[in-house]
Amino acid sequence: MVVNETEVKVRYQETDQMGVVYHANYFVWFEIGRTHLIEELGFRYADMEEEGIVSPVVDIEAKYKRPLRYGQVATVKTFIKEYDGFRVVYGYEVYTDDGTLAVTGSSSHVCVKKSNFRPISIKKHFPDWHQAYEQAVGEADGVRN
Repeated sequence: MVVNETEVKVRYQETDQMGVVYHANYFVWFEIGRTHLIEELGFRYADMEEEGIVSPVVDIEAKYKRPLRYGQVATVKTFIKEYDGFRVVYGYEVYTDDGTLAVTGSSSHVCVKKSNFRPISIKKHFPDWHQAYEQAVGEADGVRN
């Protein structure tokens, strides 16, 4: 399994009144990790969008285990948890700078035509992506599913 690691420095504006990262900011970090994973696999969302295809989130979740605070550096590990040629489920793990697991999550995506939001098959329309995604899925040591 391919696992991308992206570091994110916690900025002051990402924290709430309690001094911890506001929960919705993890979804932004998930997107950063997802974009970096796709780039690591050799692709870019922008190329897909130039062909009139977008990939909306159809489901997203996060489980909070430990807080992150201003000034810390978070490590976002991103991987493809499930892929069936149509739907992609990305998995995420966010670690504190001392290596403690802080957040886990996942997001599900499909590809649709931008003009009418009708779903398309990744396998059929983007065979290179399909092959890379199939190769990137599997078991990995140290990644919780």
